[in-house]
Amino acid sequence: MKNLGNMLKQAQQMQQRMAEMQQRLGDTTAEGSAGAGMVAVTLNGKGDLKRVKIDPKLLDPAEGEVLEDLIVAAFNDAKGKIEALLAQEMQKVTGGMQLPPGFKMPF
Repeated sequence: MKNLGNMLKQAQQMQQRMAEMQQRLGDTTAEGSAGAGMVAVTLNGKGDLKRVKIDPKLLDPAEGEVLEDLIVAAFNDAKGKIEALLAQEMQKVTGGMQLPPGFKMPF
């Protein structure tokens, strides 16, 4: 029973660290860019799109498809940075505990 008590205590501590991490991630942002910086997007740590910047040179109607592709590429760049940050933070929270493959936390 002593081990069970310790496990429950550790689980509660991890839950508290997860809540703190989620709060920090909500306040964190990452910027992704594409087209040599002509399109940039900013995501918060939860993956919500917060800002899009577009170089006025790309606002030519004939370049619409290029612009669309660059927005997607910039978003994916920012999302990759957020996912890397999340993985790094999860490593801190779990203390190196190995999670099952494909297990995503906290979302």
